[in-house]
Amino acid sequence: MSVSIHPSAIVDEGAQIGEGSRVWHFVHVCAGARIGKGVSLGQNVFVGNKVIIGDHCKIQNNVSVYDNVILEEGVFCGPSMVFTNVYNPRSLIERKSEYRDTLVRKGATLGANCTIVCGATVGEYAFVGAGAVITKNVPAYALMVGVPAKQIGWMSEYGEQLALPLDGVGRAVCPQTGSVYQLDGQAITKIQG
Repeated sequence: MSVSIHPSAIVDEGAQIGEGSRVWHFVHVCAGARIGKGVSLGQNVFVGNKVIIGDHCKIQNNVSVYDNVILEEGVFCGPSMVFTNVYNPRSLIERKSEYRDTLVRKGATLGANCTIVCGATVGEYAFVGAGAVITKNVPAYALMVGVPAKQIGWMSEYGEQLALPLDGVGRAVCPQTGSVYQLDGQAITKIQG
């Protein structure tokens, strides 16, 4: 298995791209980027120098993954979603020394046209709805929607909403897989399946 790179893509010398990854039309991957195995970079994606993309991530069309963004394994970035790396940008003031780190944990989904404001961590298997704006850390398995985003529920690893309150104690079963999830306070864990 090899890396598939479309002729219109630009992959700078030094960029690391794992086996089985696909780089589509008009993509630009900068020299310092580290991209895992089985990654798909859709049309018109930009990947900065100080970026790590884990195995099996899917970056849909028109996404720019700027410096100081880390995507763990299996992250989905929907079409035209946005990352930032400067909290208070000004064109006339250089703030490259002020970049804030953004971390997206394993299996998280970032819906189409959502925005992740720099400095936030999106928890594992969290689900950020289309058009949402994330301005603070997101718990694992949380379902986030709106501007600014608010948590409205919990999601299974399969991507199904779980019948649980936002906080308290309870158990729910993923309707697709039968996996069991335990809510304890404001944290959820997968306990079976």
